[in-house]
Amino acid sequence: MTSRKNDNSNFFGQRIRHLRKKKKILLRQMATELQVDTALVSKLETGERKAQKQQLPIIAKFLQTEENDLTILWLADKIQEAVAQELLADKAIAFITKERKKENAV
Repeated sequence: MTSRKNDNSNFFGQRIRHLRKKKKILLRQMATELQVDTALVSKLETGERKAQKQQLPIIAKFLQTEENDLTILWLADKIQEAVAQELLADKAIAFITKERKKENAV
């Protein structure tokens, strides 16, 4: 498993770390809430591991933040990872955005 620390695509992990520290919550407290070990929470924050989608509501509730906000960042990380090395990534994302707007307009 490769680390994503240096590619600036760890939006989700950076946000949950910020919220956790702001609320003075220890890694072990968050780990207990998620029913995982402390090392895993640390890896979620650094981007070395990804949260599972079903963990997002638990994390959001524990950190007293909007689930949709965390979901957006979680999805952004997935998209960034999928297209990080693609030269035409921005055009592909723009195309998808345009198509989704058409679908939603119907």
